[in-house]
Amino acid sequence: MKFGVVIFPGSNCDHDMIYAFQSIMEQDVVPLWHKDRSLQNVDGVLLPGGFSYGDYLRSGALARFSPIMSEVIDFANEGGFVFGVCNGFQILCEAGLLPGTLLHNSNRKFICKNTFIVPDAKNTHLTNYLDSTPLKIPIAHGEGRYYAPSDVLADMRRNGQILFRYSDEKGVISQDFNPNGSVENIAGVCNLRKNVYGMMPHPERAVDEDLGNTDGVNILNSIIKMI
Repeated sequence: MKFGVVIFPGSNCDHDMIYAFQSIMEQDVVPLWHKDRSLQNVDGVLLPGGFSYGDYLRSGALARFSPIMSEVIDFANEGGFVFGVCNGFQILCEAGLLPGTLLHNSNRKFICKNTFIVPDAKNTHLTNYLDSTPLKIPIAHGEGRYYAPSDVLADMRRNGQILFRYSDEKGVISQDFNPNGSVENIAGVCNLRKNVYGMMPHPERAVDEDLGNTDGVNILNSIIKMI
């Protein structure tokens, strides 16, 4: 399969994403510049982490208006697979492709550390081939506190749109293990159609044995099998 990695001014995880899908998962990968008008017939679009446009105004708010996002939105509306991580998640929320928004962390600080997450929804590209084992996946963000109104959250729970929740290494979900104050410990969500996905933790940074953590491979493997 062929995946396109969208690169915005300020993206800094594009090479991590390319390495994870190309070198580890052995997929075809093409870089897509934010001013491009073609997705080059990819099977899936990947929006990496970073600080698009310097995170001025609001994280993801300016990148949402990059020329290529019109193509990404059309691709998603036609049922194409779209996956955003960290800043990519923020961009997808700003574009209205995912419910909710990402706010400043509750401690108002940038957080960079390993966290544990457990799958919530089962029948999704990211979780369908996962069991209930907690995954150690790193985070690195200043605006990662997921929020959605209570009625939206109720619909999301009912429709299986909550992908992951922050937990401890044993899978216990508690505010004590919530790194950023996200509502209901939410670490990732999808749209109702289940073809657009976003998460704050970085699975592409947990795929190499040299780093001592390959838990992210499980998530990427689930994506490839589902597609």
